[in-house]
Amino acid sequence: MNDTAAKRYLPWVVATTLFMEQLDSTVVNTAIPSMAASLQVTPLSLKAVVTSYILSLAVSIPISGWMADRFGTRRVFMTAIAIFTFASVLCGLSVNSPMLVAARLLQGFGAAMMMPVGRLTIVRTFPKHELLAAMNFVIIPALIGPLLGPTIGGLIVHWLSWRDIFFINVPVGLVAIFLAHRYMPDYHGDHPRPLDLIGLVLFGTGIALLSWLLEVFGEHKLDVTSAAVLLFISISLLAAYAWHAREAPFPLLRLALLKVRTFRVSVLGGFITRIGVGGLPFLLPLLYQLGLGLPAWQSGLLMMPSAAAAMGMKVISTRVLARFGYRQVLTVNTLLIGLTICMYSFVQAGTPLYVIVAISLCQGFFNSLQFSSMNSIAYADVEGPDASMASTIASSMQQLSMSFGLAAGSLVTGWFLGDLPQSNRVALTSALHHAFIALAVLTAISSATFWTLRKTDGEAISHAKRPDEGSAD
Repeated sequence: MNDTAAKRYLPWVVATTLFMEQLDSTVVNTAIPSMAASLQVTPLSLKAVVTSYILSLAVSIPISGWMADRFGTRRVFMTAIAIFTFASVLCGLSVNSPMLVAARLLQGFGAAMMMPVGRLTIVRTFPKHELLAAMNFVIIPALIGPLLGPTIGGLIVHWLSWRDIFFINVPVGLVAIFLAHRYMPDYHGDHPRPLDLIGLVLFGTGIALLSWLLEVFGEHKLDVTSAAVLLFISISLLAAYAWHAREAPFPLLRLALLKVRTFRVSVLGGFITRIGVGGLPFLLPLLYQLGLGLPAWQSGLLMMPSAAAAMGMKVISTRVLARFGYRQVLTVNTLLIGLTICMYSFVQAGTPLYVIVAISLCQGFFNSLQFSSMNSIAYADVEGPDASMASTIASSMQQLSMSFGLAAGSLVTGWFLGDLPQSNRVALTSALHHAFIALAVLTAISSATFWTLRKTDGEAISHAKRPDEGSAD
C-alpha cells in the first residue's frame, strides 16, 4: 500500500467507524422504552444498558495505546471493529436484560479501541502541516452522530424493531473491516512497553466508579452519604494512580506528557469546554419535547442544522486558523460557544422555529471549529514515539468530560426545578434556561485557558508547506 492511497482512504475508514460508534451510543436512549416492553422489564431497570457501555468504554480506553504499540494499529483496529460488530449482533439477539447488558459491555470494549487507535494512525500517517485537514474530516462524525441519533432511533423504533438499531452496524462494520485491511497502515511502538497492571487497576477502578456516579446522577435515588463515600473512594484511587505514575517506569498513562504546553492546554482547556458542550445533548431534547411540547421526531430535526453547519466549517477552518492562529481562534471561539449556549436560555413556547434553527447553526459552526482546533493543537509539539500515549490520554479525558457535562446539566436543572414535577412546563423551561446560562458561563471561563498559548503555537499544523495541503479531505 502506497502512502498516497493511505492518506486518501484512511480518513474515510476512521470517520466511518467513529460515526458508527457515536450513532450507536445515542440511538439506544431513544429505544429504551421499546426494549423494556419487549424484554418485559421496567424502563428504569434498563439504565444499565447505557451505564454498562459507558463503564466499559472508560475502563478500556487507557489500554488502547499499549495494545496498538504491542500488536500494531491495523490488527487492533480491525479486531476492535470486529468485536463491536459481533457485540452489536448479540445486542440485537438478546432475550433478556442481563444478556443485553453483557453484550453492551463487550461493545464498549470494542468502541474503546476504535477511536484512540484511529486517531493515533491519523497522527502518524499525516505530517503536521496536513494534520488539521485530516482531523477536520474525521471529527465531523463525532458531531453528526449524536445529533442524528435521536431522530434515527425514533424512526427505527417507530417503523421497525429496536433490534434493528444494532443490526444496522453489521454492514457498516464489515465494510470498515475490509477498508481497514486494505488501507490502514500498521504502526508498532518503537519500544513496546509492559502493561502497567497496577496502574490499570487503580485508574480503571477509579474512573469506572466516577463514570458510574456521573452516569446515574439524577436517575437513581442515591443518598448523600453513599454518594460522598463513593466519590471519595474514586478520587482516592485516581490520586493513588497519579502518585504511582510518577514512580512507575512504564505507566499506563504517562502524565508527564502534560508538561508539553500545547498538549496540556488542549487537554485541560478542552476538558472544561466539553463540559458545557457535553450538557447540550441532554438538555436540548428536554427543552424541545417537555418545554416546548414538540414530538420526538421534530425535536431531533431541530438538532440537525448543527450537523450541517459543522460540515460547512470544515471547508474554511484551515484558512481561519492559518489567518488568525490557534490562540486567537480558540480564545474567541470558546466565548462564541458560550454565547450560543446562553442563547438557548431565551428559547420558549412561541419562539419562531427559524430562530431555533439559527442558534443550532451557530452552535454547529462554532463547535466544529473548536473541536478541530483542540484536537489538532494537541499534537503540535508531541513527538512521534509519544503519539500513542498522547492519543490515549486525550481520549480518556474527552470521555470523562462528556460525562461531567451530562452530570452538570442534570445537576443544575434539578437544582432549579426543585420539588416541582417535570410535567410543569413553565417550571421545567425556567430550570433548563438556568442550566444553559450556567454551562455558558463555565464554557466562557475556559477561554482563559487557551489565552496561555503563544501566538506561534500550532503554526506547523495551521500553515501549509505545500499547495496540496487540503488534499486529505
